[in-house]
Amino acid sequence: MRGATSAKWVAGAVIVAMAATACSTSKNDAAGGKGGNITVVLGEPQHGLIGQNTAESEGAEVLHALFTGLVDYDNKTNEPKLAAAESINTTDSKTWTIKVKDGLTFHNGEKVDAQSFVRAWNWGANQDNAAEGMPFFSKIEGSEELAPGKDKKPTSKELKGLKVVDERTFTVTLKEPFSQFKTMLGYNAFYPLPKAFETDGAKKFGENPIGNGPFQMDGNWDHNKQIKVKRFDKYPTEGRAKLAGVTFKIYDNLDTAYNDLRSDNIQIVDKLPISAMATVSQEFGDRYIYKPESAVGYIGLPLEQNPEAFGKVEIRQALSMAIDRDAITKTIFNGTRKPADDFISPIIPGYRKGALGEVGTYNPTKAKEIFEKAGGIPGNKMELGYNADGGHKEWIEAVANQLKANLGIEVTAKPFAKFGELLDDLGASKYKGAFRMAWSMDYPAAENYLRPVFSKVAIENGSNYGHYKNDEFEKVMADADKATDPAEGLKLYQKADDIIIRDLPYIPIFTYMSSSAYSKSVKNVEVDAQGRMDLANVELN
Repeated sequence: MRGATSAKWVAGAVIVAMAATACSTSKNDAAGGKGGNITVVLGEPQHGLIGQNTAESEGAEVLHALFTGLVDYDNKTNEPKLAAAESINTTDSKTWTIKVKDGLTFHNGEKVDAQSFVRAWNWGANQDNAAEGMPFFSKIEGSEELAPGKDKKPTSKELKGLKVVDERTFTVTLKEPFSQFKTMLGYNAFYPLPKAFETDGAKKFGENPIGNGPFQMDGNWDHNKQIKVKRFDKYPTEGRAKLAGVTFKIYDNLDTAYNDLRSDNIQIVDKLPISAMATVSQEFGDRYIYKPESAVGYIGLPLEQNPEAFGKVEIRQALSMAIDRDAITKTIFNGTRKPADDFISPIIPGYRKGALGEVGTYNPTKAKEIFEKAGGIPGNKMELGYNADGGHKEWIEAVANQLKANLGIEVTAKPFAKFGELLDDLGASKYKGAFRMAWSMDYPAAENYLRPVFSKVAIENGSNYGHYKNDEFEKVMADADKATDPAEGLKLYQKADDIIIRDLPYIPIFTYMSSSAYSKSVKNVEVDAQGRMDLANVELN
């Protein structure tokens, strides 16, 4: 699941929220007995279901079923492929011409046209709307007029870099060339919005969104219980949902969800409880999905909010070296996580094996030496916050015990009832302890593991919860953005990654593996690199 800008902050080793009434599969439905209905696991989304204001995994899961973006990503290569777009062209990586496919409609019958995207992006870019995805529009000309900064008012309502050419065509002019712009367009911040959004208003729309995807809402969001969707029968034949409906059942305990899966009261669990890891492969066989995922799990550090404890890089290095990543991934997760050795996921171009170097290597003796030389932490104690609805208790307590044993400090594991509560306190700078967090890609690019988490723009309207600031990092990222040669750009993003490794504002602990399972009653189940279920292709057996 997320923070306050891009990508999704993953709920983690498990998912979230309150159990609702169990619901089994059915091959009979109101659409004429075709497709059937299933139930899948979900955590309570943090905000209303609007693509521009969703940067966490649970809301993104539902939006993925309700909306179709300009591009999607190949499940095997992670390369962008055209979806709602008929074409996306550029000659200089600065001005882009986008043509929307003909015949697409929203669930209320409105046409999906060029204005649908321009409308959505203008709303997301306007700081008065405080949308989580606002920083994604900062590359477009005129963004500073809509987002002039704290204590300033927007001087425009439209991005001057967006121009509607005709009903299905619009152009996007960026401030500087950005070769990865097309790749970026699959993220939900770039989803379209119908005219009805302006009529309904964000609050009402977020409870019952009108999308353009393979599923449409089936009633309002029933908070902390469920979100129901049904097949959109006017979706293009290619990609049309095979199921008649899906119930996203909200859990706050994945052990409960897993037991429901075993009794076929729920058909897909795409995040498994730690208790299942040792036996799930034997029990579910080829219905157990185990493959690399894009997320990286961290211990986040409030650098600006608590400089006395975490302001010194030596302290951060000592904390990192005192954590036994190998033991955590093997003992707690039964090998279903891998020790992190870079800030960039191993499935993304630009990842370098062993990039963390010494600071990512377990060395308790040197860790204590560095820690004591740096003066330690005030009071010789610290807190480590985590969301209790995400199955993180075991590994967070393991980290706390390791830090206590290796550095001689008192570490208190502090649970927050829900992930949204932790995010809210971090966003408001109320919580000053270290915290558990994870980052899953919005789009498959090294840049997406750096700017949304560690840039200055991500402090006010992003996921930079530690308020890390570094002008050298900003410059290298800007140079990487402008690179017209992809290889040159990638080297510069790696250079920016090296700066983050040197400063260590967060401590990478592990990379995620997709650990999902499904019942015998369904088939064609896939989970993408972003951890989202491909529900449109699921069928009943």
